[in-house]
Amino acid sequence: MSAVWYIIVLGVVAIAIAYVAYNYMRIRKMPEGTREMAEMAGIIRSGANTFMKTEYRTIVIVVILLAAVFSLFVEKYSGITFLFGALMSSCACVVGMRSATFANVRTANRARESLSIGETVKVALCGGSISGLSVQALGLLGLVATLLIFGNVRHDVVGGGILASLEGVNPTIMHVSTYSLGCSLVAMFNRVAGGNYTKAADISADILAKVRNDLPEDDSRVPNVIADFIGDNVNDIAGNCSDLLESFVATISASLMIAVILFQQYETHFAGNMEALEGIFKGTITYPVLLAGVGLVSCLLGLFYADRKKMGDNPSRELNLATWISAGLTMVLGFGVCALCFASVDAESLKSVYGWAAGWVSPWICAVLGIASGVAIGSITEYYTSTDYKPTRTLAEMAPEGEAFVVTKGDAVGSRSVLLPVLVIGIALFVSGKLAGIYGVATAALGMLAFVGATVSIDAFGPIADNAGGLAESCHLDANVRVITDKLDAVGNTTAAVGKGFAIGSAAFATVSLIVSYVGNYSSEMNLNIASFVVVAGAIIGGALVEYFSAMLTDNTIESAKLMADEGDKQLTPEVLAGKKTPDYNRMIQLAAKQALKKMLVPSVLAMIIPVVGGFLFGVDFVGGLLIGATIVAIPRAIFMGNSGGAFDNAKKYIESGALEGHGKGTAAHKAAVTGDTVGDTRKDVVGVALDIFIKTMSTVANTLVSVFRNITLIR
Repeated sequence: MSAVWYIIVLGVVAIAIAYVAYNYMRIRKMPEGTREMAEMAGIIRSGANTFMKTEYRTIVIVVILLAAVFSLFVEKYSGITFLFGALMSSCACVVGMRSATFANVRTANRARESLSIGETVKVALCGGSISGLSVQALGLLGLVATLLIFGNVRHDVVGGGILASLEGVNPTIMHVSTYSLGCSLVAMFNRVAGGNYTKAADISADILAKVRNDLPEDDSRVPNVIADFIGDNVNDIAGNCSDLLESFVATISASLMIAVILFQQYETHFAGNMEALEGIFKGTITYPVLLAGVGLVSCLLGLFYADRKKMGDNPSRELNLATWISAGLTMVLGFGVCALCFASVDAESLKSVYGWAAGWVSPWICAVLGIASGVAIGSITEYYTSTDYKPTRTLAEMAPEGEAFVVTKGDAVGSRSVLLPVLVIGIALFVSGKLAGIYGVATAALGMLAFVGATVSIDAFGPIADNAGGLAESCHLDANVRVITDKLDAVGNTTAAVGKGFAIGSAAFATVSLIVSYVGNYSSEMNLNIASFVVVAGAIIGGALVEYFSAMLTDNTIESAKLMADEGDKQLTPEVLAGKKTPDYNRMIQLAAKQALKKMLVPSVLAMIIPVVGGFLFGVDFVGGLLIGATIVAIPRAIFMGNSGGAFDNAKKYIESGALEGHGKGTAAHKAAVTGDTVGDTRKDVVGVALDIFIKTMSTVANTLVSVFRNITLIR
């Protein structure tokens, strides 16, 4: 019966992909504007494509090697599903990036032609919807295809690799976990490489233009600016697509794995009534896929409505409306799915054995908790990062006092912003666990991500608007056009910050689900003794590794930024500054790409190697502690990084808008705010966004290899 529903979900996926193709063609048919705009957009598009092609030469080699290892030594088809996950993640980020590089110049041109904020928002949102719907549709396509091709999730099968056979390997679970791991690996590479590329370019461009030479932002005389435009696409679009796709897939995978664990755990309770247990099991493996499917339907309807309605001059309200419609429809349709999966199963068993306090409706309540948590975290993030609220305005008001005041106050804003999101996550985890046990935690995570198509669409709006504003500046469009694109850019900064908060919150839920699944895969009692010295040792080391990972990414970005700033200085000759000569954009683009790719491999592979080494040397308990310690440190750290960085960025834009009387562009206060923005750039777009993938990747690797660790441990 599950297979029938999976096929129906594939039908929904097909509709979503058709809508993505329709929007892509719409974007391509829109005019690009002036010849200069078309040329500049062509440079950005070419640079982004070249970077991605070069990056994937490395990714493909790593993916093929790991796929061979999985098939030979873990489970014979797991290498194929690993490749499948990497392919779906890659397709989503490439589609998103290409659509953004077409949408950016068309957004600028619509602002030029219409001088209407509402009309311009529609173009940027149309481009963003291609990214968002691709993430959810392709992630779901790959997972459902994996289930249909390699067999539905089962609890009674054992398998092994081509050259080795390990005790307790469940091939259907291995297919799901390796599919998720393929998505994780691509996400890590994209985030690390893309983050280095874009922020090295951005920081060096800001230093050269605003601090050293008193030039306007996005001035085309600064060669680093074009690399910055390209970076917005390879990180904020491509990297974000693969990041959220990985979270989305990981939560569904964790739900399916937990369903198998629960069946095995309660099998003895149903010795005389296996039919009832089978009914519950079928419901628990069908519900996550169907919830993701109705979430995709909700996103389609929400984005379609936003696309068709007449938009006003308040972009935030219009964008929030699409999110609210998607979230609300997901709740309503999710209730119907829950009734379909569980209303007819043994109600007494659900309460007495599975511990579902509210009966068959428990998973739906948990999913609603997840949805509400996602919306709440987004709202909290908006409060701390938007220029509409006190924290960012207060930060801007510190700028006349100098750089030290700006940085110190920004740190305080970031630290203060951590508590409420963590409280939301903690309370939601506690309540969902009380309502439906570990399955409730997994469905709460999935609820938060069930409408990921809408959240990624709104998030992708930001870098498209940012690129559009940059093109308006560098192509010398009328000042009125820049007013519109600046308005969209400021809103985009907030939507990007909200998107980062959402990504971190969803990563917290997903990682907890994966940790629970990991423990359940080797402990029939579902217990991890946190008083054990082995677990504590792992937890301490896991927390320290998060700090080391953060430092590595920061160092890499700053080193690259310094090289690019020095190169930019050499190119800013009197002829270039006078506008008589064009700088060598290609040289700067190649330098940014070379540095990003050079510094990509070690941090990306680190997240995969750490649990492998820990598991082989010290065993499953040590890895469990490692995951817990890393998660506890990474979540508040990532929130701090994202929110402080977002506040720094918008405080600078608040000053640039002229809102701080007597302290506009070019003043000492503005330069102090630029310093804060430079500090925040690495935080929000390199470290913060990579930390959530770091903990998810470690947890996914641990789940995939738990049977190996259980069989092979050197120090017992």
